[in-house]
Amino acid sequence: MGMDDDAKTPLKLLPAGEAALLVELGDAIDPNLNEAVHRLDAAINRAAPDGLVETVPTYRSILVTFDPTRTTEAALAAAISSLDTSVPEASVAERRRWFVPVRFGGEHGEDLTAVAERAGLTAKEVVDLHCGADFRVYMLGFSPGFAYLGGLPEALHLPRRENPRSVTPAGSFMQGGAQAALSPVAMPSGWHLIGKTPLRLFDPARSQPFLLAPGDRVRLVAITVGDFDLMAGDGDRLPESEVIG
Repeated sequence: MGMDDDAKTPLKLLPAGEAALLVELGDAIDPNLNEAVHRLDAAINRAAPDGLVETVPTYRSILVTFDPTRTTEAALAAAISSLDTSVPEASVAERRRWFVPVRFGGEHGEDLTAVAERAGLTAKEVVDLHCGADFRVYMLGFSPGFAYLGGLPEALHLPRRENPRSVTPAGSFMQGGAQAALSPVAMPSGWHLIGKTPLRLFDPARSQPFLLAPGDRVRLVAITVGDFDLMAGDGDRLPESEVIG
């Protein structure tokens, strides 16, 4: 079984400039489609076709960059199309479920009350919904390490802010539309700021600078202000986690 059959949608291989190829597997936000993206991404990197430089997986596609002095777009497209992701060796790398501590509301989550009011809920109910969700990291992008999280409870699906902030702090937990996000770096954003984690989601000194990876899961754990301050003072602390595949 080839990738086309395995993903239930035909591959589209499109040129993206002179040194990149865009591999599209579908056109929806769907966990099964995203899983197929991750399997193909793992298979490409495991096969390491000549000239491969880097792959960037997204919700539904993979950007594959290559060295045009070592390969051609046609050769790379043929190599990708021939990959078989149905065999065990084509499974994705080890992934984790991270239990990320978050201080919700107040100065750490200025939009929590407004989101609760718009959703017809109490602030505690909003926090409970977030902490009860098993978020999936669909992709990293927009800004370095920005983790797009699927699995936001439908009761919390709201339009983004009418007036974006020029800066949201590193570690912000946000929601916008049907998605949530964790941002490891300070950035402008029109998403609703719900809370903040005291832990470093990005540390260039670590072997893997970005804590979260596509395909990981995230469970949020509500903490007190005191816990936040204590954890923020421990720069090397990592959240608890468990292997999921």
